[in-house]
Amino acid sequence: MADNDLKPITDGDIAPPPSTTTFTPAEPLKTAGVDFDPAPGSKTEQVKQTVKDYSAKYGTQASDRVRSLADTGKERAVGGLDQLSQMITDAAGQVDEKLGAQYGEYARSAAGAVSNFSDQIRGKDVDQLLDEAREFVRKSPGVAVGVAAALGFAVARLVQSGIDGNSTDGRN
Repeated sequence: MADNDLKPITDGDIAPPPSTTTFTPAEPLKTAGVDFDPAPGSKTEQVKQTVKDYSAKYGTQASDRVRSLADTGKERAVGGLDQLSQMITDAAGQVDEKLGAQYGEYARSAAGAVSNFSDQIRGKDVDQLLDEAREFVRKSPGVAVGVAAALGFAVARLVQSGIDGNSTDGRN
């Protein structure tokens, strides 16, 4: 075996220091040598301040953009609900003729409910709507999961029908 091969340590390998030796612990590395405490106005402080400034600026811009998109989405949803209400109201006359006045009233009642829901959404800002949605999820998590699953299924079907429609019109 070569001298540089690893060998197990034995009691003879470890010799205690002489009793006259005094022990002085080493100075901690964080305070030894270089002064790591950045002075005000140092490059480190300037970089920290620059990062904070940019993060605040871009955070504000992102928040404003998200709020703008949410407001646009809310207005689109309200417009869609208004159109749905109008379609149900228009269809109520046909329901009267084909199925009877009682069923036409059901359709008118449904149109009124959709219209009222649209008005409620129109009257609230996005933050209020988000707070109400959070509260609903806290109170009824099971219903919220069911609604999310149903919406996910509906969106998946819409996307799938769009993909199928694109592949059948000759534009593969």
